Amino acid sequence: MDDKRKPRPVDRRRRRLIAATSAVGAIEVAAATVPFVGSLLPSARAKAAGAPVQVNVSGLEPGKLMTVSWRSKPVWILRRTAAELRKVEHSTLDLSDPMSQVPQQPPGMNLHLDSGVRAVRPDYLVLVGICTHLGCIPEYRPQAGSVGPDWPGGFYCPCHGSKYDLSGRVLAGSPAPINLPVPPYYFESPGLIRIGELKDGSDLNWQPKGW
Repeated sequence: MDDKRKPRPVDRRRRRLIAATSAVGAIEVAAATVPFVGSLLPSARAKAAGAPVQVNVSGLEPGKLMTVSWRSKPVWILRRTAAELRKVEHSTLDLSDPMSQVPQQPPGMNLHLDSGVRAVRPDYLVLVGICTHLGCIPEYRPQAGSVGPDWPGGFYCPCHGSKYDLSGRVLAGSPAPINLPVPPYYFESPGLIRIGELKDGSDLNWQPKGW
């Protein structure tokens, strides 16, 4: 009677085989799921190729500049002060292209070019931070006189001395031939900018004349 209740050696082997088979099956399912989940996430290659990026600017204070990456390039977001906007709108600087006639910005954007603002919202300036001379990274120099006695504030390239105003317009006589690029972007909400496309999804493949 007692002998009949004890598991037979064959039963034990069968149980071990079933358990092992179940474990292998679970591993295979997990392995198959990981690539699928990974395929739903934006890859580094997709980001480098130009996938749009979202930027929260709600905490950016007036007069401050932040840098984000788009197409593996630095993009500046400067929240201009009222004084900086006055300098742009009433500029007396000798600029190479004050009305931004060279297409350094997507044609489908209202950037208030006539007033020199070059932005969707006047206080938020968005620029690709690469000098149009030989590709160096300019510096944000907002302090008047920090680059010379007549310097009103703007962007200065330390490599070869190119100068840009607070809208990214190049000063005449600089080695750089054209203004800094404005990438395609729009405001998804008052504090959220989407860089890399316009609201209608266009200009994903936009390229400026100078990178």
